[in-house]
Amino acid sequence: MPVFDYDPPERFVAGAVGQPGSRAFFLQARGQGRLTTVGLEKFQVAALADRLDDLLDEVLRRSGGMTQVPATAPAGLTDNGPLDVPISEDFKVGTMTLAWDADAAQVVIEAQEIATEDEEFEPSPLTEPAVLRVHISAGAARAFTKRALALVAAGRPPCPLCGQPLDAGGHICVRLNGYRGSSASPGEGGE
Repeated sequence: MPVFDYDPPERFVAGAVGQPGSRAFFLQARGQGRLTTVGLEKFQVAALADRLDDLLDEVLRRSGGMTQVPATAPAGLTDNGPLDVPISEDFKVGTMTLAWDADAAQVVIEAQEIATEDEEFEPSPLTEPAVLRVHISAGAARAFTKRALALVAAGRPPCPLCGQPLDAGGHICVRLNGYRGSSASPGEGGE
């Protein structure tokens, strides 16, 4: 099982390639002359960002404010740069875990390779899934969350009637009884 361990990375970000509606999402860690890029789904990026915020809020709450966890992303840790190239997917993420290392005051993020269909039912003892393990500070975790949430929100705008994503050519809106509109706005419709 290859373990891509970064403790800490020089850079750890979520990013996407492509046009809204057909983007490919990635986590990327860089450090010590290595670059690891793993693919994942948009909902996994959103879930990771939400859970990171929840974890940090809980650490802050349980410590009574004694742990150095910023409430928001420190400005100096903001990273809005593009993904590093080459973007070569090392593996596709299946499960992710989060932990708080109290001794190091760091968040530990693990992204495990998705199991193939054959391994899903009968895992082979010889082949274990690859793992990306990243140790980052609480401030870096808040910065990661801010970027990841902005990345997820930068997709297609929602229809004001049904909330589903709007394509450039419109979409079939359930609130318009199946009629296709280029922009669904109140007052317009297929009536």
